[in-house]
Amino acid sequence: MLETFRNAWKIEDLRKRILYTLAIIVIFRAGCAIPVPYIDPSVLSGAFGSADMLSYLNMLSGGALSQCAIFALGVSPYINASIIIQLLTVAIPQLEALAREGEEGRRKLTKITQYTAGGIALAMSIGYYFVLRNSAALEYTTGAEGWFSAFVIILAFTAGAMLITWCGSQIDEKGVGNGISLLIFAGIVSRWDSVYNTVVGMLAKASGGQPQYYIFLPLLLVLALAVVLFIVVLTNAERRIPVQYAKKVVGRKMYGGQSSHIPIKVNMSGVMPIIFASALCSIPSTIGGFLNLNYEEHPFWYAFFHTFNYTSWVYAVIYLLLIVGFNYFYVAIQYNPIEIANNLRQNNGTIPGIRPGKPTSDFISRVLNRITLIGALFLGVVAVLPILLGNLTGISIQLGGTSLLIVVGVALDTGRSMESYMLMRHHKGFLE
Repeated sequence: MLETFRNAWKIEDLRKRILYTLAIIVIFRAGCAIPVPYIDPSVLSGAFGSADMLSYLNMLSGGALSQCAIFALGVSPYINASIIIQLLTVAIPQLEALAREGEEGRRKLTKITQYTAGGIALAMSIGYYFVLRNSAALEYTTGAEGWFSAFVIILAFTAGAMLITWCGSQIDEKGVGNGISLLIFAGIVSRWDSVYNTVVGMLAKASGGQPQYYIFLPLLLVLALAVVLFIVVLTNAERRIPVQYAKKVVGRKMYGGQSSHIPIKVNMSGVMPIIFASALCSIPSTIGGFLNLNYEEHPFWYAFFHTFNYTSWVYAVIYLLLIVGFNYFYVAIQYNPIEIANNLRQNNGTIPGIRPGKPTSDFISRVLNRITLIGALFLGVVAVLPILLGNLTGISIQLGGTSLLIVVGVALDTGRSMESYMLMRHHKGFLE
C-alpha cells in the first residue's frame, strides 16, 4: 500500500488527484467541527456515550452528530437514497431502462438519487431538530426566535448533508477512489480515539477487582489483527473460471486458441452491503429516538423500537440477513450469467467440459451463488461477531467489526484504484 502511494505520488496528474482528495477530506473534517447556531452540544453528551445506533451514526459522521455540526447527518441521507433508488430500479421499468442507457442513464439516476437524498436529509433534519428540542439542547423554542432558530437549524443540517454529498461526487470525478466511501473512512478514522478509551476502561476494570480483563485485552488485540488479515485475504480472493477460445484460420494466419479465465471475486460488492445494511437498520432506532417514547405511556412501541438497539440479538440477526441480501443484490446487478455466456459464444469461447449456451450460463450461476454465499457470510461474520462478543463479555466493542471492515475495504479499494490508474498511464503502445 505504501509502495503504491509512493509510486502514485511521482505521477503529476495522479498527485494532483491525491491532493484534491485530501483537500476535500480536510473540508469535511472542518465542517464536522463547525457547530450549528442556537444549539448547546454539551446537553447531548450522554446520548452518544453508549453503543447504540446514535453512537454508530455519530461514528459515520466523524463525531459531527454529537457536536451538532453542519455535517451532522454525514452521508447517511445519500446512502439511504441509494438503497431506495437501486431497489426501485429493479421494480420500475423506467428506472431500469435508465440504468441500461450507459453513461447518460447513470448520470440521470445519480441526479434522481441526489434529489431523493435532499428529501431524506430534510426529513432527518426535522426529526433531529425535535430530538434536540426534547432534550432541551436549543436556546430558543417558543415565539418568533424559536421559529427562526428552527429554520436555521433545519436548513443548516440539510445544506450540510447535500454539501458533503457534492464533495463525495467531486472526489469521484477529480480525485482518487470512491468519494462517499472515503468520507466514511475519514469519519471512522477520526473517531478511533474510542479504541484508546476502551483499552483504558478495560485496564481500569482489571485493576478494580476484575482480573479477567487482563486476559480479554490481549485476546481482543489478537482477534482484531486476525480480522484485519481475514479481511485482506478474502477481499483479494477470487475464483477463476477457465475459458478456452477456439482457433480460427483467416487466410494464412491463425487467430484464437489462447486460454483465459473469468475472475469472480469472493467479495465483489466491497463494503457497500455493510454500509447499506447499517443505514437500513438505523431507521427504526432513529425514529424511536425522534419520538422519545416513554415505557409507561407506550409500552408496545417502546419495546418495538428498543428491539432494534445495536446491542440486541434481534438486531444482530436482522443485520446479518440484510448483509446477505444486499450482497446477493449487488452481485445480481454486476453479473449477468446469460450475457456472459452469450459473449463467450459470440467470441468462440467455451468453458472446458461445459457446453455453450444455457449449460454455460447455468454453470456460471451456480459458481456465482456459491461464491456470493461465501462472501456474504464473510461480511456478516466480521460485522456481527463483535456485537456477539460485546454481549457475552460486557465489553463495548460493538462498532469494531463494522469500522474495521469499512476502513480496510476502503483502503484496499483506493489502492487498487491508484494501481489501475498507474497501469493506464504506463502501458506500452503498439509501436513500442
